[in-house]
Amino acid sequence: MTNTEAIKTHVGGCHCGAVRFEVDLDLSKGGAMCNCSICAKLGTLTTAVKPAAFRLLSGEDSLSSYEWGGKSGQRKFCKHCGVQCFGPGYLEQLGGAYVSINLNVLEDFDRATSKIGYWDGRHNNWQAGLRDTPWPIKA
Repeated sequence: MTNTEAIKTHVGGCHCGAVRFEVDLDLSKGGAMCNCSICAKLGTLTTAVKPAAFRLLSGEDSLSSYEWGGKSGQRKFCKHCGVQCFGPGYLEQLGGAYVSINLNVLEDFDRATSKIGYWDGRHNNWQAGLRDTPWPIKA
């Protein structure tokens, strides 16, 4: 199977249903967790896609956003139920413009069987790449 054959359209959204989107991606690749202060608190499992692979279906008026630090990405969340669904951003290391997808909000995602990689964002150690085991969470 080629990479493009594994890419499928998946539907996701927030808890209350106000925000709905679809995204084209390969779920078999799994996602990543980060130990930075916000990711560790939210417990999101994410992957990044090019903006063309993401389509907001409904709820633009229900979205609020949070941006921090280097301003390289936003977190878009439902202002009604508080669930963080996705976030647009720009990082040269990720190939420029991207949309980070919270895999936990996809209707057909099974976290129990997903591959998980780990980023050391707490120490701004992006050059180390993804690890197979979690980084120690220390201040």
